[in-house]
Amino acid sequence: MQLATREQILVVEEWMREQPQLELKVVDHFSYGVYARELHIPAGTLLTGEIHKFENLNILSKGKICVSTDQGFKDVEAPFTIVSPPGTKRIAYAYTDCIWTTIHGTFEKDVDKIKNYFIAANEQEWLEFCGANQLQLELDTQEWHG
Repeated sequence: MQLATREQILVVEEWMREQPQLELKVVDHFSYGVYARELHIPAGTLLTGEIHKFENLNILSKGKICVSTDQGFKDVEAPFTIVSPPGTKRIAYAYTDCIWTTIHGTFEKDVDKIKNYFIAANEQEWLEFCGANQLQLELDTQEWHG
């Protein structure tokens, strides 16, 4: 299966912004140290995901969807679970009505604060986040090895 490059996904996403928009239903769930964002995706919907700064757990609990993975496009059907590495940006097409849940570890209950912490607003913010974390990692490593 062919891989969708980040650049290809961004080009398609830009085209999608010019199309009529669909407001997707989101249900927020909270438990001790866990936030789950449940997204209801109607059949026939083409969508792209956010750029997540940290590894996260994704669960398709309902439906069938074609989704980009690190192995290429994959048709998946519920139940399906995948761990996304940091920086992942997906594109997907829902064949049927779907429920896709992204899970983050946090005690925060303010959804806007959660989004600001876990999501890069755009490619530039992601690159800046990576650079800042790389610098911190280098500083921590120097401190450790003295």
